[in-house]
Amino acid sequence: MVFSSIPFLYYFLPAVLLLYLIAPKKLKNTVLLISSLFFYGWGEPRLLIMILASIFAGYIFGLLIDRFNNTKRWLARIFLILSVSSSLLTLGYFKYADFLISSFNSVFGLSIPLLKIALPIGISFYTFQILSYTVDVYRHDAPVQKSFFKLATYIAMFPQLIAGPIVRYTTIAEQLDERTHSFEYTALGIRRFIIGLSKKVLLANTLGEVCSGFATTSSPSVLYTWLYAITFTLQTYFDFSGYSDMAIGLGKMFGFDFLENFNYPFISASITDFWRRWHISLGTWFRDYVYIPLGGNRVKLPRYLLNIFIVWALTGLWHGASWNFVLWGVYFGILLIIEKLFIYKHLEKTKGFLRIINHIYVFIFVLMSFVLFNAENIPAAITQIGTMFGFTSLPFATEETIYTLRNFGVLLALGVIASTPFAKNTLSKLREKSIFEKIINVLEPIVLLLLLLAVTAYLVDGSFNPFLYFRF
Repeated sequence: MVFSSIPFLYYFLPAVLLLYLIAPKKLKNTVLLISSLFFYGWGEPRLLIMILASIFAGYIFGLLIDRFNNTKRWLARIFLILSVSSSLLTLGYFKYADFLISSFNSVFGLSIPLLKIALPIGISFYTFQILSYTVDVYRHDAPVQKSFFKLATYIAMFPQLIAGPIVRYTTIAEQLDERTHSFEYTALGIRRFIIGLSKKVLLANTLGEVCSGFATTSSPSVLYTWLYAITFTLQTYFDFSGYSDMAIGLGKMFGFDFLENFNYPFISASITDFWRRWHISLGTWFRDYVYIPLGGNRVKLPRYLLNIFIVWALTGLWHGASWNFVLWGVYFGILLIIEKLFIYKHLEKTKGFLRIINHIYVFIFVLMSFVLFNAENIPAAITQIGTMFGFTSLPFATEETIYTLRNFGVLLALGVIASTPFAKNTLSKLREKSIFEKIINVLEPIVLLLLLLAVTAYLVDGSFNPFLYFRF
């Protein structure tokens, strides 16, 4: 089950909210846990065994680490190593086993059969949450959770289970026991959820149709490749950030505060700033649990460069079991190294026209990165990027290119505007004047209702509803 579906919107979510509303305080976590397990097991009930086993292992290791953390630190460290190892081995088996086998076959010319293991949805997200929990208990950064059901509620909570953001235990530990419920808070959650749902269905899905058209075109061109690069980048952004918005909104409906995961990354004037704004929960996770433990930037230059290389290779690998994902991560790592060593201070100080040049620089390199991200393989990515800069014999434009641009040009322009804080800033300025604030307060629920109706119509009539998180 996914958020952008009729069963979730009109059956599952209303039923869960009703049960949660009428449940007494001491049973609210129980309602949330049972509904989350039902949500996760909707399509594949056998996956429940997997996630419950992972949660139970994290729970037991957390207790053991806490038990010996102040008396026998060495023993607590052993249990931490066992916890991390078991989590990573489980993730590696399900997500990377076939990738390793196929790579081994390619290098040594063998034909070892692939395991063809089905990837459990959301395994990368909940595995990282379990890892952060046990590490934080070991570091004394988080109190151990002695209730298995509360820990299971945190890890399996359906708003963030299959598509993030990666919510750390320290963020909501207190809210598992005490959290605020109010009409205003629920209204904020509904508003945020509908905005995220609209971004996913009305923008990401529709932009995805352009990408699908490009994949099957018989008339590729330079302009069509640029159009594809832009639309896929925007599709990825609206899909990822839309799900994060929906998760944050759902969290508020149940009294939880999840941290922001996207902050208008396309207004960045450097790649460094871009990654402070894009998939924030993943970036901070790798920073706190990989980069800093490796020594961060407090080491000699060769080790510092190696640390960045390791972090970004792992970041790419987290996104998918393929070499183009690894190269995608290394690509960003190289750009970040160049910025930090040579040009970042200059990028931060530029103003006016030079600032525009910075934005263009980020825009072009980010576009190329997402061409690599979505390519079938590395040679295909090189060909597409080469086409963008005229290094192939393809024409600049074809009739199909012009036709696609005419059909989707308005949507593309809307997507570009929606990816910036223009609308948010405009509304904030209008709200400063009382007369506009009253008008906005009246119009806002009407607009949200119209958006929900438009999404519903799209989901009822349309069949194109890709779920980019399957690879995670």
